[in-house]
This record gives sequence, C-alpha cells and structure tokens, in this order.
Amino acid sequence: MQALLKPLLELAEYEDIVKKKKEAPGVLMLTGCVNSQKTHMMYALSDGCCYKVIACSSEAKAKQIYEEYRFLDAAISFYPAKDLLFYQADIRSKELISQRMQVIQAVLKGEPITVVASFDAFMDALLPKEMIKSRVIKICSDETLNLDELSVKLAQCGYDREIEVAGLGQFAVRGGILDVYPLTEELPVRIELWGDEVDSIRTFDPETQRSIEKLDEVEVFPATEFPEEEEKRVSFLDYFEKENTILFLDEPVRLKEKGEGVEEEFLEAQKRRAQSGYEVADSEAVLFTTQEIMRKMNEYSSVGFQALDMRCPGLNIRASYNLQTKNVDPYNRSFELLTQDLKKMKRNQSRVILLSGSRTRARRLAEDLRDYNLSSFYSEDMEREVEPGEIMTAYGYIAEGYEYPLLNFVVISETDIFGKNKRKKKRRTTYEGRKIQSFSELKPGDYVVHENHGLGIYQGIEKIEVDKISKDYMKISYAKGGNLYIPATQLDLIQKYAGSDSKKPKLNRLGTQEWTKTKAKVRGAVKEIAKDLVELYAARQNQDGFVYGEDTVWQKEFEEMFPYEETEDQLLAINAVKKDMESHKIMDRLICGDVGYGKTEIAIRAAFKAVQENKQVVYLVPTTILAQQHYNTFCQRMKDFPVRVDLMCRFRTPAQQRDTIQNLKRGLVDIVVGTHRVLSDDIEYKDLGLLIIDEEQRFGVQHKEKIKKLKKNVDVLTLTATPIPRTLHMSLIGIRDMSVLEEAPQDRLPIQTYVMEYNDEMVREAIERECARNGQVYYVYNRVEDIAEVTAHIQKLVPELNVSFAHGQMKEHELEKIMYDFINGDIDVLVSTTIIETGLDISNVNTMIIHDADRLGLSQLYQLRGRVGRSGRMAYAFLLYRKDKLLKEIAEKRLAAIREFTDLGSGFKIAMRDLEIRGAGNLLGAEQHGHMEAVGYDMYCKMLNEAVKHLKGELSEEDTFTTALDINVDAYIPDSYIANEYHKLDIYKRIAAIESEEEMDDMIEELIDRFGDIPKKVELLLEVARLKNLAHQAYVTEVTQKGVTYTFRMYEKAKIHVERIPDLLKQFPEDLSFKADVSDPKFIYQRKKKTKRGEVENPIEVVKKVLIGIKGLLD
Repeated sequence: MQALLKPLLELAEYEDIVKKKKEAPGVLMLTGCVNSQKTHMMYALSDGCCYKVIACSSEAKAKQIYEEYRFLDAAISFYPAKDLLFYQADIRSKELISQRMQVIQAVLKGEPITVVASFDAFMDALLPKEMIKSRVIKICSDETLNLDELSVKLAQCGYDREIEVAGLGQFAVRGGILDVYPLTEELPVRIELWGDEVDSIRTFDPETQRSIEKLDEVEVFPATEFPEEEEKRVSFLDYFEKENTILFLDEPVRLKEKGEGVEEEFLEAQKRRAQSGYEVADSEAVLFTTQEIMRKMNEYSSVGFQALDMRCPGLNIRASYNLQTKNVDPYNRSFELLTQDLKKMKRNQSRVILLSGSRTRARRLAEDLRDYNLSSFYSEDMEREVEPGEIMTAYGYIAEGYEYPLLNFVVISETDIFGKNKRKKKRRTTYEGRKIQSFSELKPGDYVVHENHGLGIYQGIEKIEVDKISKDYMKISYAKGGNLYIPATQLDLIQKYAGSDSKKPKLNRLGTQEWTKTKAKVRGAVKEIAKDLVELYAARQNQDGFVYGEDTVWQKEFEEMFPYEETEDQLLAINAVKKDMESHKIMDRLICGDVGYGKTEIAIRAAFKAVQENKQVVYLVPTTILAQQHYNTFCQRMKDFPVRVDLMCRFRTPAQQRDTIQNLKRGLVDIVVGTHRVLSDDIEYKDLGLLIIDEEQRFGVQHKEKIKKLKKNVDVLTLTATPIPRTLHMSLIGIRDMSVLEEAPQDRLPIQTYVMEYNDEMVREAIERECARNGQVYYVYNRVEDIAEVTAHIQKLVPELNVSFAHGQMKEHELEKIMYDFINGDIDVLVSTTIIETGLDISNVNTMIIHDADRLGLSQLYQLRGRVGRSGRMAYAFLLYRKDKLLKEIAEKRLAAIREFTDLGSGFKIAMRDLEIRGAGNLLGAEQHGHMEAVGYDMYCKMLNEAVKHLKGELSEEDTFTTALDINVDAYIPDSYIANEYHKLDIYKRIAAIESEEEMDDMIEELIDRFGDIPKKVELLLEVARLKNLAHQAYVTEVTQKGVTYTFRMYEKAKIHVERIPDLLKQFPEDLSFKADVSDPKFIYQRKKKTKRGEVENPIEVVKKVLIGIKGLLD
C-alpha cells in the first residue's frame, strides 16, 4: 500500500498528527475532508494501534466506510446497533445479535481489529466484557461434562432447545449427543460424550445433519445481550483499552445530532407507552445518553474528520488542521473526458492512482490508457511508489475519488468514470437446501397415501409383539372404521399427503377397488402429459430456428453497465439462454427464481441480443402495473443504445396504441412490453424473434391459446417466481430446459423479524420510523369486512401520512389505481389483505406489519415476508398477535410455529413445500392439478417420473413393482436410541427406501454420526432392508413368515428361466416348493428336517439363501 501512504509523508499536518495522537487523550480535528479521503487518512493514521474504532452518524455511512476500508485492511468488522424501540419483542431474529457477538469475540481475543459502527451502537447498554467472558461456555475434547447442567446453562444464556438444530442460537440433546449452533460460528457443532467425557467435537451441516470436520474445542457465546436490571452496564466503547485504541470520528457534529435524535425518539416512545398503560423499562437500563458517550470519547486518543470547520460542544478538541482536499469530478462514462484530464495531470506532474473493482478491469484500463499515449502501469499490491507524472491502475474500491492539491496526488475510482460501481460482497458459505423431506413433520391426524391402499389418516407408531417378536407398526385408519398396521420396514410405500388446498381429502375404504381406479385414471393422465412434453420437446429440438451470432462488443458493453454483481446462478442462466439462441434449435427455456433474484436482467440481455440481429421482442406480463414497471426498467437499461422500447396496455391512449401497432408492423419498434393486449388479432410484427412470458400461469385459457400460436416459430423465455419443486425438476430434466435461480442477490440483508403483542404505540413507531427514512409500509390485515375501519384507525395513529387500503374484492381498475399510487410513492402505508401483488418489486417498502399473524399459515407468512427487504436497506417484519386469555394455549402453539419461522427452521421447510406444490400445479397446468390432488403430490411426482422414463426408454414396464418383507425378527428403533417420533419416522422411511450398498453405508455412517453407536435391533433393521433390496432384484413382491413357513410371492411379469426351477428345488430338498399359479406364482419354504432341541433357524439367513437361489433363475 506504499503508493497510497508515501505521499502523505510530505504533508506537515500529517506528521504533526502522527506525533500528537500518542501524547494525550482528546480530539485532533481535521477539516476540509471529503468522502473517501477520510477512509484513506484513517487507514494511514491507524498504524501502531491494536484497536481502531470508527464512529459514524448512520449505519449507511458506516457500511460505506467498512466497504472502502476492507480493501486496505481485511481485519475490519461492522458492528450493527441494537433496535431499542422494539427491545420488548417476545422473539427477535438472531442474525444481528450474531454479528455483534462475532465482533465482541474478536475484541475479547485481543487481536488487532478495526471496528466501524454508527453512534447509536455506542449508546446501547451492554454487559461488561468480563461478565460476557465469564458466560462463554468453553468445551474441549476429553474434558468431563454434565449434559443436564450444560442444557440448563445454555437455556440461561438465551439458547432455544429444539428437536433438531437448524438455525443460530439453538441446541438439541439426543442421548449422549449435544448439538448446538453458537452465535459466533458459521456452522453448528456436535458434541458426543462417552459417559460424561467429551469423546469428540465436530461441525455439521444443518441441512443434512451430517458431520463435516473435527474440532479440539468450541466456544459458545451467550445469545442474550440486554443486562438484567440489577447487573452492571457499560457501553461498547468501554470494551476497548484506552492506551491501545485510536478513535476516528466521522463528522462529530452529525454524531452528536444522531445521538440526540435516538435519545429523543426512545424517550418519546417510552412516554407514549407509559401513558397508554404499557409497562416500560427504565431508560437508563437500556440506553446511555449522548453526553455520557461524548464524555467517554474524550478519554480516548481521537481524530475527528469534518468537511467544514464547525464547533462541536462536548468534545475536548486539542488541535485543529485544515487539509484542503477535494472530490474528483465525475466523468459520466466519457473516456474522452478522462483522458483529457489525465493528460493535464501528467503535465502538472501529478501522481495518479486509478482504482478498479476487478483485477481484470484494472489491467485492461492500463492498456487502454497506453493506447492514448499515457504512461500507465498496473500494480498488484500498490507497493511501488507512483512517480510524478505517472499513472497507476490497481484493484481496490472507494465510493468517490479525491485529490490532495498540495501534494499533487489524485485517486480516481471506477465510479467516477463509469457511474455506480459493481460491488462484490464477501460470500458467507450457505448450504444448498436439501430436497424437502416428504415425511417432514408427520404427526398423528395427518393424511397419508399408501401406494396400494390409498388415502388414510396416520394415527402414530405402535409397538406390537407377535410370537415374542417386537416390532414398530404404523397405524393408519381408513373410511368406515378400517385400520391398517404397516411394518416399519415398508414405510417406503407411504407418503404424507400433500395437496395445495386446505380442504380435507376423501378417505379410501380398505378392500375396495376405488383406490386402484383413481390410480389408473391418474396414471393415464400422467402418461398423456409426459407424452405431450416429450413429443413437444422433440419437435422443437428438430425444428430449425434463427441462429444468433456470438456476443458483439455492444452486448459486452451493455452487460458491463448492469449496476450490480450478478449471482452465479444468474450467470449460468444467461449463458444457457445465449447458448440456446446461438444454436439451431428453437429456444424454450423456463427461468425460475424468487422476485428480485434477477430474472428480468436475464430477459433484458436476451432481448438486447435479439434486437441486434434486427429481431423484434415481445415481453408479455399479466398485469398493467407490471407492464409499466418492466417498461420503465427496459427504457432505463436501453437508454444509451439505439433500441426503441414501447408499451401496450390500458395506460396507453387509443391513439398511442394505434401508433405502436403501426410501428410494430413497420419494424420501427424493437421491444414491446405489454399485457394480453399484445396478443390481439390487430397486431402484426415485422419480424418477431423472441417472446418473453412473465408468470404464464396467471393468464386465462384463451390467452394461453393465443400464446401457443405466437410461440410457433420464435424463441421463448418463460419467467416464474413460484419455486419449482426439485422432485419435479428432476423428472423434467431432458424434456424441459430450465434454469433455477436459488442464490439471493449479494446486497440482500436478513429481514429483522419481531414477534410481539399488538399495541398502538408499537405500530405507530414502526410506521413513523420507516417513513422517516422515506420508506413505505405494508400493513397486512386479512379481513375484507372491516379493513376500512382498521385503515381509519391507523390513519388516526399517523395523521400526517397517507394511509390507503386494497383487497381482492375491489374492481380491477380501482385496485390498479391504488397499487399504481403506492408504487409512485403517493401512499405511505398500504393496508392490504394477502393479495399483495406477487410479482411487484417495490424496493422502497421495507417494513411489513402483519396483524393477527397467528391466524396465517406459515407459507403465507413466508411469502408475505419476502415482499420486503428487496433493496440494500435493512427490512423489518412485525408479526403481531392479540393476547387473549382464552386462546392462550392455542396462540402459544401458533407462536411457537411463527418463532421457528423467524430463524427459518422447519416451519420454513413446510412453507416451501406448500409453495412447491403450487409451483408444480402451475408448471403442469390446471387440468393436472386435479390429478395431483387425487393421489397427493409425492405419488404424482413418482408416477410422472416413471412415465417419462418409460417414454425415454430408461425404464421397462417390468421394473415398476413394489416389494414388501415381513419376517419374525426383533428389528426396530428403540426409544433409547431415537426418542423423537419425527426423527424415527424419517429414519424408518429412509432405511426402507435403501436401494444399494453405497446408500446402506451412507445410512450407517449417518446413524453413528447423529445418534451414536448402532444397537443390535437397528442392525437387524438394516439387515432386513438389505434383504428387501435383494428380493426386489429377484422380482419377489412379498416375503412373509408364519411360524416356520416362509412364502416368496413372485412378480407375474418376471422373466424367469422356468427350466432352472427343478435345480433350485434340489438345493433345498424337501424344504422348498413352487406353486405355479398364473396370477399368483410363489415359492414356499418349510423346514421339514427337525432341528436340534432349542435350536432356531435364523430367519435372515433362511430368506437370504432362498432369495439368492431365486435370483439365479433370472438372466
């Protein structure tokens, strides 16, 4: 970094500050400072100090300095402030506590660190660091540990006990194994005990629950931060030793204003709450005053940075200096202007550094400048000094360039040249979601589907003893009082029934043909759709489409102008789309990803590529508002290129529409964005090349027919925000081109979720706070009959704001007008039912208040919550409930479910499942939806998968049969091994579905990892699963044992060599016989020879021997 630091040595003021900063506490004030130059000076002055603390007037400013400083020194942390207004919430999300604890952990270790925070973060009352240190639970290998005591300790430290650890701040105990997700760690940790000694500590993947790597020790930091009333409290500033710390104050006058504002807001809120009869805490227990923090700051060696020379009462200013620096003027994308300026600087013997957001671009910049006769060079680490008249390009980031005129030293950022920079954020490794378990959360009373008996109700697991043999059976009740007991070894024949509607499905009757008929009907329909899909795909593959050329210079320039960093999924999707366009086949690709995940940008790039080859593009959207929004986006992105974009929807006058129709016919419009109006018969295109369809499932039947016609010979890109289930995705690979965007954009911040009791003051504060930062608020109220009254009540709470309401029973025009006003910022608070427009991306709405949240389903909550947090701003979701003493128990249960949801626990998985089922219906069309409801989603996917494989020749008819095995073996999972019923069911089902030795090894490994050493009864269960697999390979559909008689039923379509049967029978003289019934062929084994007294044949050995023999009859 010498290139950045060396010039400052020529500055007398700098030399003087370096000397004085060590002499005494107090503030050295620098005036005449500009934006990014402050970060540069902070870095230069931080040399020789263990702790560097930067105080800013807002979180946004703190984040900007954090991003700039990170390129100079990686050991920097951002410390977020607490949200004191809502400190009384019952449940709050843990992400920010985790961030704060990570910083505190680094400070406690005593390692050199730079911390940046907003002024209000120092006002929060914390426990003294010694007290936090004393509450850290340290666990080492080989130490002795009492699990019960540790569980109590974790609960006292704010950790939540769960069945399974899925999120931060949770722990779970299973036998001698403790799982815990410490707030300061990236992964949860599994601690296994041998007796009361720690045998091993390992990290594990919260998704698969499998171990990753061994550790020697782990520290568990507390998950609560608010000091109890009687405890001592300190400021975050007190965590730093005075003699080892330098404090940097960004605009001290603004810091003071910020502190006073926070103080005033908090005290005002406390006063209003007290007046309304709510209980309030003593403000001193929660918040330090601005005066107290400024007094503390005076005790440190500090440097203040100000643009103007302004007095700041309360600070002890030891000396002042004026630096006379200035900002670099922006070049507005003009390379010409930049080179003219650089030539001037060269003549003045200035030293210039150009910083670029990527190493490749920095190298290219140096080459480009040399083409203009400017001596420039690229530096990897900025260690070489820049000589007067020289230009260096390097990798680095600053928000704005700056200049020290006295030193002839200039630093220019890429932002100055090209406008808003692409920022790449450090990615925290996130685990890809596993496919949602179809058995997730199965509880008594749930509907299940048995492959051979149909729809029933799961009643629980019962242990039944027959002939002194104990086994677990799953009890399912059917219509007319029928009950079915299924051995746990056959759980692979059962799925939890999942339909998209909440109405109850009709139960089947045992022993009737009704289920067989339903299955046959659905199987027929599935075959049809699979055939259609396969044929359609083949036809499109064989038809020749327009072949586009490779990317042009314009395409590359256009893509460079995208102001954000693309996610990896986005780049993969973009490349797949281009590959489709550049090939001979006609493109038909589905892009699936949540709103705000970057689908539109993929469509825009495809459209731009098409337009360059003089092709026209139609972007079809389901609503007028979406049309207007996408039209604005297209115009904005295309404005620097000769591309003509037009709009066709109700917002256009008839005259404007006539002009557009004329221009489309004559080829004067390149891209038209519109609603179904673009499908009208009066519209002709000169040369249509690309059709982009947004949310196709939201169009009506007639419109879909017209879309089909339009699709004939053009490339098609379909976009959808409903998640596509992975099970379905797998079935469709090879018959549908799909790109899935799963990765959230880099600047998304976690949504801060609070669950709390409804009170007017809280609602007023949440709304006022959002509107104070020029944001807007969604207030979800799901009852149409009194939504107007609720709106009037909220209007009374915030009379100075514009509050309006919307619901699904309004006329389309009315609803459209309200949504349009809301998008344009004319409405501050929108009270709405759950119809909040799914596709709308309103990045200015970052607070959502959900009234009676306990009455909404988890999938609804998940989707609603996803409507906020679309920008780089912190978003808030408040889930409110009413305390009703009669409802207390039910409400508590609902809240427990919502609570899971704040940390995206298992509730999140259920929600995702609901949405996936909806996604499946959307993808396959309405007529398939009924069939999916009839047999349940999982069964439907299984059938579809089989049908597609048949058609592609990957599966023959003979392969589709099931195998059941029921023999007298003590094979079950004892409660002492797995006590939790969810886990037990999940493991039973997965053991029953094992198909290979590899899967068996994997299961054994997982059982030992998650639950400890495998007991004998579970080993027998695994052996039974092996036998079942062997039976399936031998085309045996059922193996049963009654006393000493074993029956092996064969699959009637099995291709056996009949002539080999006598040889097989000879291997078991007298004991094995064959019944050659056409509809029910079977082998029967019965031991004729008497065994020695007390000796019992091992059923596993008997069955294995016979099955190996039967397998020998096959090819």
